[in-house]
Amino acid sequence: MTRTLGAIVLAAGESKRFGPKNKLLADVGGDPLIRRVVREVSHSKIDDIVIVTGCNEYQITSALAGLSVRYAYNRNWRSGMGTSIAAGIAMLRAGVDAAFVVPGDMPRISTSLLNQLAEVFETSLRQEIVFPETAQGQQRNPVLWPRRFFLELMELSGEVGAKKLLQARSAECRAVSIVDPWALKDIDTLADLEAMRARE
Repeated sequence: MTRTLGAIVLAAGESKRFGPKNKLLADVGGDPLIRRVVREVSHSKIDDIVIVTGCNEYQITSALAGLSVRYAYNRNWRSGMGTSIAAGIAMLRAGVDAAFVVPGDMPRISTSLLNQLAEVFETSLRQEIVFPETAQGQQRNPVLWPRRFFLELMELSGEVGAKKLLQARSAECRAVSIVDPWALKDIDTLADLEAMRARE
């Protein structure tokens, strides 16, 4: 039986801490941040990619022109990340039997990291939740969820996201240690972006 991986990329928030502009549209290495992230996702073993939009929907979709993705508009994006995860998971194709939840603000995410997590998922007989962790043992994104958790993910709401569900299912998780801390960094503020640009 063909196994299909999906991914939802979270791109609905208004990035209040970043300033007046949407961080996902900021230039990183000549491309909008969101395009850089989605391009890496699209080069991986992932078959179905859903971009969850909300704030600045038109600008986000324009930044991703030409990439093989689908869109889920979260009309409740102001309510928090939980609603975006729910909207994205609900949009995945029926044949997807596991899916990454990928924040759109991780400029150093790579195809190789995603494929590494997918390979670990295979070794767990596609049963465990897989995520990267820092050398200090801190959980990071993206998280790969088996299909059996999709209904719970579609019930999420508010700002909490999937963190509480991840903690409740800790016995069913597999952490993958990642040596390079920058590979797991997200962008919250302009200072974060400048620090990342300095490493380009």
